[in-house]
Amino acid sequence: MTSLLPYKSLHSTCKTRHSDPAPPFHDSHGNGVRSNELAPARRPASNLATTPSPLGQKVRRSKPMRILAVRQLQEEEQQVRPASLPAIPNPFPELCSPTGSPTLGSDSLPQPAGTHIIQVFGEDGVGKVVEVPADMTARDVCQLLVYKSHCLDDECWTLVEHHPLLGLERCVEDHELVVQVQAYMFPDSKFFFRKNYAKYEFFRKPLNFFPEQMVAWCQDSNGTIPPSQLLQTFLNSSRCPEIQGFLYMKEMGRKSWKKLFVFLRRSGLYCSTKGMSKEPRHLHLLSDLDESNVFTVTAGRKMYNAPTDYQFCIKPCKGRAELKELRVLCAEDEQSRTCWMTAFRVLKYGILLYQNYKIPHQRKTASSNFSTAVRSVSENSLVAMDFSGRTGRVIDNPAEALSAAKEEGHTWRKRSQRMNVLGNPCPQDPPILTSVIHRTQLWFHGRIMREESHRLITQQGQVDGLFLLRDSRSNPKAFVLTLCHHQKIRHFQILPYEEDGQVFLSLDDGSTKFMDLIHLVEFYQLNRGALPCKLKHPCTMVTL
Repeated sequence: MTSLLPYKSLHSTCKTRHSDPAPPFHDSHGNGVRSNELAPARRPASNLATTPSPLGQKVRRSKPMRILAVRQLQEEEQQVRPASLPAIPNPFPELCSPTGSPTLGSDSLPQPAGTHIIQVFGEDGVGKVVEVPADMTARDVCQLLVYKSHCLDDECWTLVEHHPLLGLERCVEDHELVVQVQAYMFPDSKFFFRKNYAKYEFFRKPLNFFPEQMVAWCQDSNGTIPPSQLLQTFLNSSRCPEIQGFLYMKEMGRKSWKKLFVFLRRSGLYCSTKGMSKEPRHLHLLSDLDESNVFTVTAGRKMYNAPTDYQFCIKPCKGRAELKELRVLCAEDEQSRTCWMTAFRVLKYGILLYQNYKIPHQRKTASSNFSTAVRSVSENSLVAMDFSGRTGRVIDNPAEALSAAKEEGHTWRKRSQRMNVLGNPCPQDPPILTSVIHRTQLWFHGRIMREESHRLITQQGQVDGLFLLRDSRSNPKAFVLTLCHHQKIRHFQILPYEEDGQVFLSLDDGSTKFMDLIHLVEFYQLNRGALPCKLKHPCTMVTL
């Protein structure tokens, strides 16, 4: 058993044990003195612990001590190093922190405050990462993408909120903050950048969007809405029009649909529990306008087993709604669906939509004072001209314009024949450039299916004059013109015709022939001809 020794005996034992190997030294009197007797033993108070012994005496034991020399040296080097380096003058002090540091350093680099990352996809499925501030609106994002993609700037560009799991999508309003919209989106949801010609078309042609049989006054007022004051009535908050009609509604938690009499007021979307009654006791609130958004259903037949192809959905704005929280509705035709969705937007946002519609026109008016405005391809900017005389004149007569187009075609034919005589390919072989030059145009979409052309036209707004051209799948030498008129999509086949050994294109059984598709499109942008309306808006696909 080991016993604890007193301090003196312990010290003497250690002293005797370590004193032998020490070499002797001599003092001034010649007496031998050992090294451990020259100085007392070192006993730092911090290194010894004092504990009471059973005998009433204290025993001190040693403890490990940290060596801070290396750490202190590193700290000293870090303190000395910045001061030892020469100061680099900052050539851009305005880009630094608000303190305006005159030298470059880790603390003076500008840090983005309040910025967020969003990803926007084009029609080809390729995405582009964009860094936006928290207060950036959808219109500003579209302007940025138009600038980066070198597109023609107009008010038709829009940012689309797409939910693939729910089969829903909607055009984000120009005044909405993109960061707030993204905060309530699902992880697999996306932003798409595309055109939508019908976004503000109801301001130009309100009667096409609001049929007379679907618009009614409230019970407090009498009479009907004059056509000239139809849109002012919706924008005026003191008056209260409403949209009414029958809709199919998907029952909650079931796959069945129920036909109800529904009407849309400024206070919300209601349905009647008893026929077509509008009494307060028979009203049931389906959705509040301020807390919901209206979406187009892209896969209604397949996902929701809808009775028709004209579905739309009311989805809550805040929170990631589930299927049981959605109000999936179905209309009888495209005009009814467009009326319901447009009225929902107008009654919810009111004058904000009109301001969004007017901002691009105000910018064009302001810029016209300094520069010449870019003329768009429309019926008001393209006219048939006659340059046979000394001065050009506008051809107002359609018959004369048609004959002038034919004469111009013959002139081009004679010119090509003269070029062939000089050594160009023979007339029977069409020039390579003429046969492929149309593939560089935005309105040409190559070899796509009929269903795909319907989808593109529907996504970009079913307005009159929206068109695209594609290869015919039944005839490899022919093309197809897909045109929208009165919210209906029609297809016209463009067939080749051979005359005098040269191939021409025509869509009216050879009455009007053209050298290539570009001439054909330009002609029908000026003249309606055999089509139900002129070609106004090309259906384009943008690659980001």
